[in-house]
Amino acid sequence: MVSNDPPVSSGPLEPWPDTVRWQSISSDLIWVELLRLSAVVVVVSAGIGIGWALSGTWPFGAALGAVLLFAVWRAVTIVRAVRAWGYAEREDDLLVRHGLLVRRLSIVPYSRMQFVDVSAGPLERAFDLATVQLHTAAAASDARVPGLRPAEASRLRDRLTALGEDRAEGL
Repeated sequence: MVSNDPPVSSGPLEPWPDTVRWQSISSDLIWVELLRLSAVVVVVSAGIGIGWALSGTWPFGAALGAVLLFAVWRAVTIVRAVRAWGYAEREDDLLVRHGLLVRRLSIVPYSRMQFVDVSAGPLERAFDLATVQLHTAAAASDARVPGLRPAEASRLRDRLTALGEDRAEGL
């Protein structure tokens, strides 16, 4: 039996589930973010630990416990947040989605792009990753795609730049 019902969208953040091929980012970004978190936790814990050792009062111990509890919670959310990132290239625009609690879907028309950045900090380079940042006339509409391999970041940058130039010629 064939249904004549229109396809049901799974919500405003998944407007084209059957027509969009989402690309995921590298799971190595999880390690980059966990290392960043670890550095912050070590510095904060050392400061609290020194304060606790010098004063011997219980609020420092409670603060240290809170920091460690926060670190565990943040580690779990980092894993889920990295897995939530995705991007899709369409004929006229780029879709970027991310977020856990607050989901975000950005649609960036190629004709509105002013320039495309590719960046990689020391930790990203250590894990062979890069971030593609799209800049448009409206700062609020800028989108970024982290956790890409350098070859994919370069390909995406070149494709977006070429499509942006082609689409801007018609304006």
